[in-house]
Amino acid sequence: MPLFHERSGRFSPEKTLFLVSSILPAVWLVGLAANGQLGARPWTEAIHFTGLWAIRFLAVTLAVTPLRRLFNMPKLYFGRRIFGLAALGYAALHLTLYIIDQGFGRALSEIVLRIYLTIGAVAVALLVALGATSFDGAIRRLGATRWNRLHMAVYAIAVLGTVHFFMQSKLDVTEPVLMAGIFLLLFAFRVAGRGGKNVTPLGMAGLSVAGAALTAGVEMLWYALATRVDPWLVLDANFTFDLGPRPAVWVLVIGLAVAVLAAINPPAPRPASRRTAMTGKAMTGNTEGASA
Repeated sequence: MPLFHERSGRFSPEKTLFLVSSILPAVWLVGLAANGQLGARPWTEAIHFTGLWAIRFLAVTLAVTPLRRLFNMPKLYFGRRIFGLAALGYAALHLTLYIIDQGFGRALSEIVLRIYLTIGAVAVALLVALGATSFDGAIRRLGATRWNRLHMAVYAIAVLGTVHFFMQSKLDVTEPVLMAGIFLLLFAFRVAGRGGKNVTPLGMAGLSVAGAALTAGVEMLWYALATRVDPWLVLDANFTFDLGPRPAVWVLVIGLAVAVLAAINPPAPRPASRRTAMTGKAMTGNTEGASA
């Protein structure tokens, strides 16, 4: 199937937009490198850059199904495979740059000895497995049920990637906390939508409040366990705004914004049966696994 066209052969503006947006960070990185703007440690900066975009595209991949249902935009499903493969591409580049920077022998030793590197390498390996089975031929060979079960691993990858992000960030965990909060919100949407249930805009608003609370809890827990910072001061920062909006606030704002926008358009109708839903999801081909 052509990159920029639907199965029918018709040009797809949606696919084109998704494909272009998935490669823009790579183009940006090349531009920074060509202009010497990666700082005093360009390899390290490039490694962090690609890892950050890998986890961002993973979050976008998981967000496709909730957004498609809430906004009644079926053609968003094109983004699941594209963004999933983008997450794989940036994760693989992230690991490759690390190996080039450290040398194969030292990199392998570090991955074995350092737990956060081991976690990251496992996440990349699982992404490779999902990417290798994200195409129509693999879907047909595995069958819808087995394929969806395999691709449920994307949720484990999200957890592993977030833990890796936390551990390598050390003191400043603002962005890892934000990503953890977004994943928690997406996981909550999946749980709320199980059994053929529609998540209404009001339900999405409720999930946003719960997701924000969980995000604040994750931030408190991290500082309590990994640093000497008083976790109660961290919690207080979510209400005083002395340090600017905290990740929990951003999760709440994002979730409520989605809920408000979804209220404008009715939620998409659910498939008539679970079997139909599973077959339809499999034939779209994506690295997200079973829909949230």
